Amino acid sequence: MTNSASNPAWPDHKPTALLVLADGTVFEGFGLGAVGSAVGEVCFNTAMTGYEEILTDPSYAGQLITFTFPHIGNVGTNDEDIETVNMAATPGARGVILRSAITDPSNYRSSRNLDGWLKARGIIGLSGIDTRALTALIRTKGMPNAVIAHSPSGEFDLHALKEEAREWPGLEGMDLVPMVTSGQRFTWDEMPWAWGEGFGRQDKPEFNVVAIDYGIKRNILRLLAGEGCNVTVVPATTSAEDILAMKPDGVFLSNGPGDPAATGKYAVPVIREVISSGVPTFGICLGHQMLGLALGGKTVKMHQGHHGANHPVKDLTTGKVEITSMNHGFAVDKSTLPGNVQQTHISLFDDSNCGIALADKPVFSVQYHPEASPGPRDSHYLFRRFSDLMRAKKSAA
Repeated sequence: MTNSASNPAWPDHKPTALLVLADGTVFEGFGLGAVGSAVGEVCFNTAMTGYEEILTDPSYAGQLITFTFPHIGNVGTNDEDIETVNMAATPGARGVILRSAITDPSNYRSSRNLDGWLKARGIIGLSGIDTRALTALIRTKGMPNAVIAHSPSGEFDLHALKEEAREWPGLEGMDLVPMVTSGQRFTWDEMPWAWGEGFGRQDKPEFNVVAIDYGIKRNILRLLAGEGCNVTVVPATTSAEDILAMKPDGVFLSNGPGDPAATGKYAVPVIREVISSGVPTFGICLGHQMLGLALGGKTVKMHQGHHGANHPVKDLTTGKVEITSMNHGFAVDKSTLPGNVQQTHISLFDDSNCGIALADKPVFSVQYHPEASPGPRDSHYLFRRFSDLMRAKKSAA
């Protein structure tokens, strides 16, 4: 048998990308997407579809996503599935780790190959590693800090990459909201997509909602508009005085990245004032965690987090089980919730808290993403629950 040196037709398998963990472990693969390096926390996501939405979810800021499904990119990308509100910005995942190389897309909605899309958005990618082994490592040791690096020449300063991974402080204690929140106030009227019609416009709103942007997703705003809301999105640091001056029928607390306790240093006092005002309030993901803090609970860093589109959650108020999309590395510690806070939802994977409601005020939140539609519409009732609270409040006024 001849070797590659005597047979130039054999491909050169020199690695062009590395994943370097903080403990010094190195995974070698082949680069895709942007060239360069990025540091972040490695998590795994079990979703089989929706990779574009995942990669543009601002909640993933500061993270490197390992997809457990081996074939990612087969339906390409398009401009309609991006979740970040600012189409020109690039908040979201810092890197992506795949088992198989990206193939040419085969879907009528595709406008660009995933590889080209990653390059345009500055996201570094790596393929060709055993993602099952990496997932098993995360399940055993927790989500590691790491550096992902892509160099077409295959030349790397391995010592420097190991040092960068080791010295990165990690997400615990890190406020990442400033890098994903909007810079100024704006209104939103785009409604959910309909087959053959595209996105509609809300021209007869019933409610005035203020959404605090900690890293909000487009489809959350669409579903709010679809429930009759004229939505005003405000930056994360907006004061309670300014929010309440807009006379909202409801206030929405958005998803977002990072440690809720760190962001909560300036967000929690605002949330407490909003709650005290009696305005109906609804939170998702980071908004749920910070609502928990505002009500007197605590949050904890999870071992491996919840990332995927197949998470069963039980609604304790109805007994129903819904299939949900999740993306969080922190959770509300249900043992710390005060007596006037009802636990409304739990994860059927690990019994962790997935929803709360205040007993004496129109205030509730969930940990998962009801707008992501893995069920596909199992959780859309939460937006109706919010509109029902606002309607009841207006009727009682």
